[in-house]
Amino acid sequence: MRKRPKRHLTSHQPDDTYSDEYITCCIVRGMKTVTHGEVLARFGHALSDATRARLLLALREGPGYPAELADLLGVTRQNLSNHLACLRGCGLVVAVPQGRRTRYELADTRIRHALNDLLGLVLAVDPAACPDAADKDCC
Repeated sequence: MRKRPKRHLTSHQPDDTYSDEYITCCIVRGMKTVTHGEVLARFGHALSDATRARLLLALREGPGYPAELADLLGVTRQNLSNHLACLRGCGLVVAVPQGRRTRYELADTRIRHALNDLLGLVLAVDPAACPDAADKDCC
């Protein structure tokens, strides 16, 4: 029987304390320390694609299976698989094997709360700030 690896914080500070500048991102077979900025960049990358954003919103409602999620979003299974791989790589989604199927869900309940908070924002958009908005789809 394999032992589960112990979770610990990777520290750049003495006495096992850690700075708020760093958080620990658990990876199945190891640990990787990333800064808060990198975490936000990963989250931003995930949300920068409309399909990935819709996929995160679908998983916010609860776990799902690839075929069902592809149908719900109106994309091919291959396309959905690529987006799920991206979200897994960003640490936002986990795959949970269930017999011959794999269920996908948000990696942490705090992601659901963060998405809810983002949906509650009201943005004041200034079209004059980006004159090419219609062509470049930037805002």
